[in-house]
Amino acid sequence: MANQFGHGYITNIMLIAGHFALPPEKAWYGVGDHVEGLTLPEKFYGTEVEELTTLLRKKVIWHQPGSMDKEDAKEVTITLNRLVVAIDRELGIADAAIGEFR
Repeated sequence: MANQFGHGYITNIMLIAGHFALPPEKAWYGVGDHVEGLTLPEKFYGTEVEELTTLLRKKVIWHQPGSMDKEDAKEVTITLNRLVVAIDRELGIADAAIGEFR
């Protein structure tokens, strides 16, 4: 049976990021479904990417909607930013960065 909430790695990172483009009080509902389908490629085992993926999972799963939505959403966004830079670095882009204007 196909996963109705997404299955993959970059695919699910994109879906998770989409939630955090919403206002914090709306970002949390359903985001855990995308974390469930988040599959770390073997290429990233033992790297910073794996550590940040684990951290992202924890931040989303441990959050209780309605409690510290804004603060926790900011922390997830920071983790997502760190994660995508780490992915780029693992893929060989030594000077990967999110930039100043975002």
